[in-house]
Amino acid sequence: MELYVRIRKKLRDFELDVEFTAHDEVFALLGASGCGKSMTLKMIAGIETPDEGKILLNGRTLFDSDAKINLPPQARRVGYLFQNYALFPNMTVAENILFAAVGTRDEKNFKLKENLSRFKLGGLENSYPRELSGGQQQRVAFARILASHAEILLLDEPFSALDSYLKWQLELELAEVFKAYGESAILVSHDRNEVFRLADKVAVLNAGKLDALGSVHDIFNRPQTVATALLTGCKNISVARKIADDKIFADDWQLTLTAKKIPDDLKFIGIRAHHLEQTSTAGENIFRFEVAQVVEDTFSYIVMIRVTNSAQMIRWEVDKNFWREIAGDELFLHIPADKIILLNR
Repeated sequence: MELYVRIRKKLRDFELDVEFTAHDEVFALLGASGCGKSMTLKMIAGIETPDEGKILLNGRTLFDSDAKINLPPQARRVGYLFQNYALFPNMTVAENILFAAVGTRDEKNFKLKENLSRFKLGGLENSYPRELSGGQQQRVAFARILASHAEILLLDEPFSALDSYLKWQLELELAEVFKAYGESAILVSHDRNEVFRLADKVAVLNAGKLDALGSVHDIFNRPQTVATALLTGCKNISVARKIADDKIFADDWQLTLTAKKIPDDLKFIGIRAHHLEQTSTAGENIFRFEVAQVVEDTFSYIVMIRVTNSAQMIRWEVDKNFWREIAGDELFLHIPADKIILLNR
């Protein structure tokens, strides 16, 4: 599978302008609400029309503004999973799946049985959507798009309406579908953990523009911008400047830090909340912090710390038992040089 997308569309608050290529993989569009993720998916599916650009799927032109080509959704051979599942309310589970299936009557019936089994829908063939739970409705929606012989799956926040347990179960099943059946997909999500677990490649969208594009591990381990760092879960960001080849001054934290390979155009730095290390010895990047606030989370403590007179606190997340052992008003923490995230915008 190869999908090429180059689209531009003027929206109310910004212009959506993106270009990317997805191959045989799960390709995620990660971004905050309202950044253009779902609109991008709708233009690939043909539900919305770009102002200009080109969309190619496996060499077929789905849209080309110059050539005035704009295939209707039913001719694009893409499987679109809507946030609300969009099942036909007057059709049974079996009828919903068969409606999308292609092939002879026997082939359609085979796809029906295959997907009923795959998504554990046996015994629900004659049920209507209103009689199903939200999780069951989503299983039917997945079964329908896989029965359609789509060349690519488009998944728009597929787990957003589910509780955490059901979401996890369906996420595991979807991962197995990708693995066992080689389905390629474009996944839209604002959930960084979901993206990390499911996707091979990720594009970070920020106000209609691609802020970052690369493998999941590259984007999460080495974000280059504040927007990408925040979306991948970095809780601590400070304005910063390079003051020597291996030295940074973090203005918001009032700290001078040693770091590696500092770019000349450094603008900000980040440190993830779980990368700080408690210590009792002096050394490089070890500082005495005041404990400003302690918040108990489900399985950890969130400890808000700062050096004297700093404008901004730093968030440290720590195991509950460990914090109970070391709790105090002051503590020494190490900020590892190789864990400092260097950001140029």
